[in-house]
Amino acid sequence: MLIFGVCRFQYFLHLSVRIKRKADVLKRKFITNLFLLLFLNLLIKPFWIFGIDRTVQNMVGDESYGLYFSLFSFSMLLNILLDVGITNYNNRNIAQHHYLLPKHLSNIIGLKLMLAVIYAIFTLSVAALIGYNQVQFHLLFFLILNQFLISFTLYLRSNISALHLFRTDSLISVLDRSLMIILCSLLLFTNIFHFEFTINLFVYAQSIAYAVTTLITLLVVLKKSGRIKLRIDPVFFKVFLRKSYPYALLILLMSFYNRIDSVMLERLLPQPIGKEQAGIYAQAFRLLDAVSMFGVLFAGLLLPIFARMIKKKENVGQMVKLSYTLLIVPAIIIAISSLYYSSEIMGILYHANTASSSDILGILMVGFIGIATTYIFGTLLTANGSLKHLNIMAFSGMVLNIVLNLVLIPRYQAHGSAYASLATQLFTGAAQLILALVLFKLKPGINYVLQLLVFTGVVAMLGTFSKQLDHWVIGYLAMIAVSVLFAILLRLFNLKDLYKIIRSK
Repeated sequence: MLIFGVCRFQYFLHLSVRIKRKADVLKRKFITNLFLLLFLNLLIKPFWIFGIDRTVQNMVGDESYGLYFSLFSFSMLLNILLDVGITNYNNRNIAQHHYLLPKHLSNIIGLKLMLAVIYAIFTLSVAALIGYNQVQFHLLFFLILNQFLISFTLYLRSNISALHLFRTDSLISVLDRSLMIILCSLLLFTNIFHFEFTINLFVYAQSIAYAVTTLITLLVVLKKSGRIKLRIDPVFFKVFLRKSYPYALLILLMSFYNRIDSVMLERLLPQPIGKEQAGIYAQAFRLLDAVSMFGVLFAGLLLPIFARMIKKKENVGQMVKLSYTLLIVPAIIIAISSLYYSSEIMGILYHANTASSSDILGILMVGFIGIATTYIFGTLLTANGSLKHLNIMAFSGMVLNIVLNLVLIPRYQAHGSAYASLATQLFTGAAQLILALVLFKLKPGINYVLQLLVFTGVVAMLGTFSKQLDHWVIGYLAMIAVSVLFAILLRLFNLKDLYKIIRSK
């Protein structure tokens, strides 16, 4: 009996060590690839946003850019028809069943092409119903093409990340922006083509970059899957769409409450005020979109990791806490620093209407705390297949956003849309946090909650003190640096543990 007991003890000890090693491997994979993603995106995307996209708006003016921005948002509202949940479902499914890649790829490429036609017809029909003119239709046509190329590339990348080829996916994630930077730099800063720069040229350059990226990504996926035969299989389409439609509904609802603000601004207000207000809103939204890209990177890495952990019935608590801390701490710093320094930031970036857009920036950036929460806990719930709960949440968020916009836009214009976005993002983020805590029985611990509250209060105090410094740039950088240092001292960022995880084999 003693020998039997010792053997059992050794078995469970060995099992616990194996579980810990597997958890460390997943953490290491997540952190190392996250650092690579962050490095590549910090290298490329800020230059795109502030060097190219911002320059375009300053060059063509708020009214012209506002027209483009509202049309771009409109094209995104209905782009779920291009995907119908295929990408998210495929990522989760291929992550759990690698062998299905060749079969699904053969069928889904045909399905995506069919959906592209449906999306184009439906989007142009709705555009005609709400009264878009010939100029708007011309621009919208190319934006529709761009949305198809983006959607197709994202589907192809979902296969790459599902195979845990995160480094390859990281490189592809910045390819389109890299190509756009080259093309737009030639158009903006040289006279090599002898063209007067217009918003139309900006859209054409995007189309070329997206097309090249799609082709390269397709070749990478084909290398992993082997030769495929394009199929149009109605039975497969029916079965696959039945499984993916809850994901499609979720993305549609979330697209509405994330992107409808600028469309409603342009449509509800008289012209040219509507276009100008959409342009002012775009000035601030550009920065929110820039910081939100980090949440997208987290979600892209976490979805296949969470999906595999859930399938193997592994505890996700530590991975959730690690990823949430790594995202929410920067989110708090960004939100509060943007409140304190909104006028200085917008003043250095733009030439016109900065007084209005700076107020909007502060409002929108507080909502980034809700967005960061969504990217972690929404991804966890998606990996778990909790689509019913997520769709109820997203529908409530959409209704809240539309009602608030209808009430606030006529009176407060772009500021009204900003407040509507803030309320929606905080509501949906909190709802997903609560859902995840309940469904997964997660216990964050009172000490962890207190750490985040104390950290938030200290960052706000640092903002107040930093404003007393002579130059705002020094104050802004000091606020961020001391906030990061305090996060380390508070052990929200445990550098020793992170180092151990990265070094572990």
